[in-house]
Amino acid sequence: METILKSEITCPDCGHKKVEEMPTNACQFFYECENCKTVLKPYEGDCCVYCSYGTESCPPIQENKSCC
Repeated sequence: METILKSEITCPDCGHKKVEEMPTNACQFFYECENCKTVLKPYEGDCCVYCSYGTESCPPIQENKSCC
């Protein structure tokens, strides 16, 4: 299965959506919504903002590897 590198992040505060390219060599713990400037952090138990707010999980999770 091919690893998906793009994920659409949705801000839980304002609903703004943006497609972002996920890093393959690091987890992204913080993400600032470009619309409302809210800084997103992963939900408890998730490794990164893509796993919490994205349409796709981060590359390591997709590949069944441990994330960061």
